Amino acid sequence: MPPHLTHEQRQRARRLRREGKTVREVAVEIGCSRRTVKRVTHGPSKRESERVEWTPGEHRLSLAEREEISRGLVAGDTLRAIARRLGRAPSTVSREVKANGGRRHDRAVSAHHGAYGNARRPKSAKLVAGPLLDQVTEWLEQWWSPEEIARRLRVEHPNEPEMWVSHETIYQSLFVQGRGELRRELHRCLRTGRAQRRRQGRNETRGKIRNMVMISERPAEVDDRAVPGHWEGDLINGKGGRSAVGTLVERSTRFVMLLHLPDGREAEKVNAAMQRAITALPEALVRSITWDQDKELASHVDFTVATDIPVYFCDPHSPWQRGSNENTNGLLRQYMPKGTDLSVHSAEDLERFAASLNNRPRETLGFMKPSERLAELVAMTG
Repeated sequence: MPPHLTHEQRQRARRLRREGKTVREVAVEIGCSRRTVKRVTHGPSKRESERVEWTPGEHRLSLAEREEISRGLVAGDTLRAIARRLGRAPSTVSREVKANGGRRHDRAVSAHHGAYGNARRPKSAKLVAGPLLDQVTEWLEQWWSPEEIARRLRVEHPNEPEMWVSHETIYQSLFVQGRGELRRELHRCLRTGRAQRRRQGRNETRGKIRNMVMISERPAEVDDRAVPGHWEGDLINGKGGRSAVGTLVERSTRFVMLLHLPDGREAEKVNAAMQRAITALPEALVRSITWDQDKELASHVDFTVATDIPVYFCDPHSPWQRGSNENTNGLLRQYMPKGTDLSVHSAEDLERFAASLNNRPRETLGFMKPSERLAELVAMTG
């Protein structure tokens, strides 16, 4: 391929030709010779074209990013400096450089072609009939974890790559049909005993709450805490998840209200408890509620219809989006320690815990008490 054209220029040239433009028109638009256009649009084989034109997903490095990494390495930049320019995690850049031979051997195009090969599907399963399958099966039956098996294989067979397998491959063979020959019942040998794998690094879709309005759609006034009445909510769970207490924290005052849930944490019961707590406040002090994506708020639409208060949901695995609530829940553990049965606390106990916390001076409020700050707002709205 002509070295002076970037990956994006080559893609653009091919796209323009597919749209019916002549070689001359493409050359003028791209800013290169007609001979170069011909080489770009007619030269590579089908497989090579797929490889060159491959556009990775947003979570993978693009060719342009790999080129930036190579330039940074040549210039002697640190991996952290390169990562900052790309807006990527330093670990991402470090893995990329290590996987491609280190600083002295990293080359953008060859690295990108290698990534394309690794990403292509389907791939042949490694755990097929043979000594590797027999050994993995034997150790699983001895209650070894996939991680222990993967590491021990390399210890016992240091010079036999055909006897190596990653723990990820073992998990896939156990949980994904058609990904190997491990017997499905061997999942019982895992410490979790699960027959279905929990997803890692992606959203869980089973039992997903319907009609969620995400936090990205929340009014901008909520973020700066200048306008009162925006609350964050969550549950704190007792021993074994068999009991729970609901928590609501007002963002601008850090005032907390606790929801008594003696009959369980089902959505209808949380809905009813939250309505009782919220409707006791002045209307101007209740503008929105932000909650985690947990099933106890599956009835959020009914709550909004009954109260005219919108409910917004945080992104998965993003507790910092409810920072005030998370910090308050930590303080509440002084009153309701982890691993204890929360059902022993009466509604009166919860009122006492909330009153105690609301009358503690808070640094974030200039050492005012949440109760004092809320009283100020009530007076202003009255």
